[in-house]
Amino acid sequence: MTTTRKLIVQQWVTVDNIAAEEDGGLSFVSPEPFDDDAPTPFQTSLMSFMDSLDTMILGANTYAQSVGYWPHAEDQGEWGRKLNNLTKYVASSNLDEAPWGDFPAATVTSDPVATLKELKAQDGKDIWLWGSLTLMQSLIEAGVIDEVRMLVCPASRGAGRHIFEDRRDLKLVEATGFDNGIALMRYAVVA
Repeated sequence: MTTTRKLIVQQWVTVDNIAAEEDGGLSFVSPEPFDDDAPTPFQTSLMSFMDSLDTMILGANTYAQSVGYWPHAEDQGEWGRKLNNLTKYVASSNLDEAPWGDFPAATVTSDPVATLKELKAQDGKDIWLWGSLTLMQSLIEAGVIDEVRMLVCPASRGAGRHIFEDRRDLKLVEATGFDNGIALMRYAVVA
């Protein structure tokens, strides 16, 4: 039986829907360190999400911001190991290659919409769009994003880049609060 793979966006956001501060930062994100021996319910939720994936796509900026840390992130425990072992794609019209430390290099695609349509037609687990707000906007417009997961942090910023830049209808799939103050809000993208 073939199952349809979904493209899922996961974004950290403030309660006022800011996904990146004016300087591009994410100071509102204060994730707890992963404890492989005694994971919190929040960490268990994140690991369950990670276990539903086998592929990640990132924009060129998110790749550039991540590649110096994540392939060497020993402090991230099982989360880091799973993230590093995902098959990766980087959407870029400028990069020729995208190494990922000692892990297999990411595949560079200059046509992420076509690549994602092809990947979604193949068997496998779901696909994760990590960060990459500009790429997210273009993929929503192209109709290839299936779900948006917002990790809502108990902070506001008033200014910065919003997760959505236009009107968008979404259907609530899940709303879960955690003891650390973060709320997971999952929405299906309405076509």
